[in-house]
Amino acid sequence: MARVKGAMMTRKRRNKTLKLAKSYWGSKSTHFKMAKQAVMKSGVYAYVGRKQKKREFRQLWIARISAAVAPLGLNYSRFMYGLKKAGIELNRKALSEMAINDPAAFAALVETAKKAL
Repeated sequence: MARVKGAMMTRKRRNKTLKLAKSYWGSKSTHFKMAKQAVMKSGVYAYVGRKQKKREFRQLWIARISAAVAPLGLNYSRFMYGLKKAGIELNRKALSEMAINDPAAFAALVETAKKAL
C-alpha cells in the first residue's frame, strides 16, 4: 500500500491559520508556529470578550438609568423596585434608551414607580 504523507491537508491547515493571522505584527503573520500561538490566544480573548460585552452593556444601561432617575428624586434600586411592584416589565436597555430619547415618557414611568412604592 502506498505511503500517504498528507502534504495537501497540512498545507491547507497551515494556510487557514496563517490567513487568520494575516494582519498580525511581525513574524506572527508569516511563521506558522508563532501564528498558531497568536491565533489561539486571540481566540481566547475573543471568547472572553463576548462574555464581558454583555456585562459592560448592562453596567452602561444601569448607569444611564441611575443618572436619569436621580434628578427626579429616586435612586436606581428604588426605581426598579417601584416598576416591579407596578407590574411594568421593561428591560434595562429599553429604559436607558427611553431616558435618553424620550425624557417625558421616562418621567411618567418614574412617577408610576413612585406611586407603586
